[in-house]
Amino acid sequence: MDNFSQLWPLLYRALLETALMVSISIFFAVLIGLPLGILLYITQHPLLFKIKPLNATLGWIVNIIRSFPFIILIVAIMPFATWLVNASHGPVFASVALSIAAVPLFARLVESSFNGVKDGVIEASIAGGAPIYLIVTDVLLPEAKKSITQAITLTIISIIAFSATAGVVGGGGVGDLAIRYGYYRYDTLTMIITVIVLVIIVQIVQWAGDFISNRGEEK
Repeated sequence: MDNFSQLWPLLYRALLETALMVSISIFFAVLIGLPLGILLYITQHPLLFKIKPLNATLGWIVNIIRSFPFIILIVAIMPFATWLVNASHGPVFASVALSIAAVPLFARLVESSFNGVKDGVIEASIAGGAPIYLIVTDVLLPEAKKSITQAITLTIISIIAFSATAGVVGGGGVGDLAIRYGYYRYDTLTMIITVIVLVIIVQIVQWAGDFISNRGEEK
């Protein structure tokens, strides 16, 4: 690319596209992944709602999706994503695969967060006659709040990394800018700048996540 004046408009647009992909994906990751993580936890916990066949089935589905390398996943579901959003490229198109990849990741992180809750707290709630939904809302979620905040942070960072890969199939965003201008056109400056921008974004997200989780712990 000849000069910075040509790069900045493209970079600004790429940042907006990345922000859109991350926003859509983390919304569905939390919307679907949180209940799924809760279900994975309570269906394997002997004190709550242990249903081994259901837990095994859910775990199998989650593990199957997580085992796919993201580049293979996004290519495999291209026909479905195209049908769903009526587009074969762009950030909304890429958000379908990003959401599918993010949901099982966040679900497992939520399940892991609940594993850190001491059984004694759960036993006390059960002894007090609390139903499962109150144990989830009044015990598990508050006790695991810091871990879940960190799980959201990690999921966002993973989505940012996945979104860079989505640029290979025209998903848009900073990764697409790096591929089209930095790699295909052998523009080293563009490649370096996009990498620096991605590193800065990840650092900001990590700092914000740590700050929020620590604030929540203090309260």
